[in-house]
Amino acid sequence: MSGLQNDLMLRALKGEKTERVPVWMMRQAGRYLPDYIKLREKYSFFERCQNPALATEITVMPVDQVGVDAAIIFSDILVVPQAMGMEVQLVEKLGPLLPDPIKTVDDIKRIHVPNVNETLGYVFEALALTKKTLAGRVPLIGFAGAPWTLLCYMVQGKGSKTFDAAKEFCYKQPDAAHQVLQMVTDTTIAYLKEQVKAGADTVQVFDSWGGLLSPEDFENFSLKYIRQIVAALKDVCPVIVFAKGAWFALEEMAATGAAGLGVDWAIKPRLARQFAGNNVTLQGNFDPAKLLAPIPEIQQSVKTMIDGFGTQRYIANLGHGILPHVPVDHARAFVDAVKAYSI
Repeated sequence: MSGLQNDLMLRALKGEKTERVPVWMMRQAGRYLPDYIKLREKYSFFERCQNPALATEITVMPVDQVGVDAAIIFSDILVVPQAMGMEVQLVEKLGPLLPDPIKTVDDIKRIHVPNVNETLGYVFEALALTKKTLAGRVPLIGFAGAPWTLLCYMVQGKGSKTFDAAKEFCYKQPDAAHQVLQMVTDTTIAYLKEQVKAGADTVQVFDSWGGLLSPEDFENFSLKYIRQIVAALKDVCPVIVFAKGAWFALEEMAATGAAGLGVDWAIKPRLARQFAGNNVTLQGNFDPAKLLAPIPEIQQSVKTMIDGFGTQRYIANLGHGILPHVPVDHARAFVDAVKAYSI
């Protein structure tokens, strides 16, 4: 990859041979880093997101401090509903709050497909500044939430273990649900395309709540929209799809044309490869809580994980986002253990 000193991740996504396994961690830019916590005490969440200089500083931190092979832009999936006209609050230690959620078809009149350059330009500025700051050291990852996951928050109005209100909305008002999902999809496609123009080398679609759906509902309310996003982006950049808990759909997700599929820790690596096939790169699947184990155990578990996935068409990562109370030296031990694995 021209202009990049470390293009391991992009080569892995293309299915090219890599001399070692690339590694990064979901949510690596943020909450477990002491330097980030200092910024959190000075600036609100959206101040950190919407100030390109701050977002860049946070994005680059784990590259400098932990040694990961890629940077992922510091932002949040809920900037999309915000850009579509919904109020979004992020309350520290409590999570997201959308005080006026969508409940009926009439509520859909309050949202719109925005001009992403007008509403999300700060993300593109942050990507461009981060790209310049990285100076080709590692690839830069852009991202967005999957439409189903965004609908969960837009209807539920807050985080949930079950998102029962969101499911009820889909089952009782399916036409309205599909209308919202399509609007989110159209916004997301435009948003991700502009992220690539601004400097993202690859993009990841996060379907954090895909595993709450049955296989049939996952196809109907999630995958049919992810498919549109991948189709629109896959010729522009490599696309990674991560649907936590939706291991049952790995074969169907691989068929979208995604370059990579994220895998959580609830499936064995060999089974994930069996479901996904050999024409897609797998990414994952270390349990984030295992980073709290003693460092020798982390090192052994990393070895076991890579033994399972193999060293090619594979990107080492966590099976979900890093936890806030993980010691930085444990995160670094994870990264170093991947790098030390002998091919």
